Amino acid sequence: MDQPIAALFDDLKQRGLWNDTLILWGGEFGRTMSDNGKTDGTDHNPHGFTMFLAGGAVKGGIAHGQCELGKDGSRAAEGKVHVHDLHATILHILGLNHERLTYRYAGRHFRLTDVFGNIVHEILA
Repeated sequence: MDQPIAALFDDLKQRGLWNDTLILWGGEFGRTMSDNGKTDGTDHNPHGFTMFLAGGAVKGGIAHGQCELGKDGSRAAEGKVHVHDLHATILHILGLNHERLTYRYAGRHFRLTDVFGNIVHEILA
């Protein structure tokens, strides 16, 4: 991943697109640290995983949050970011107010970030 992502970053900067680009790399699950006795690899881990964000709107060279230092490091412990917070932050970077994307249906308010998402200001440039 190192060479291709570095080449992408260099290319975006050379073309003057870095400040207008958000790069997001991640998945819907983290992975456990061990195979848990299985022969086909590690398990899904919904309690602690990594998302990679880069581009002009995001602080470079930081890590936000940390998994527990206990037995297997499988749970987020500090600086937790819920998926609704991630979505709110992405929408903010794209210039959209996630709270205004609300509609009412069946007596309840709905939006992309549910009614919980908060922007993670600590990662913004």
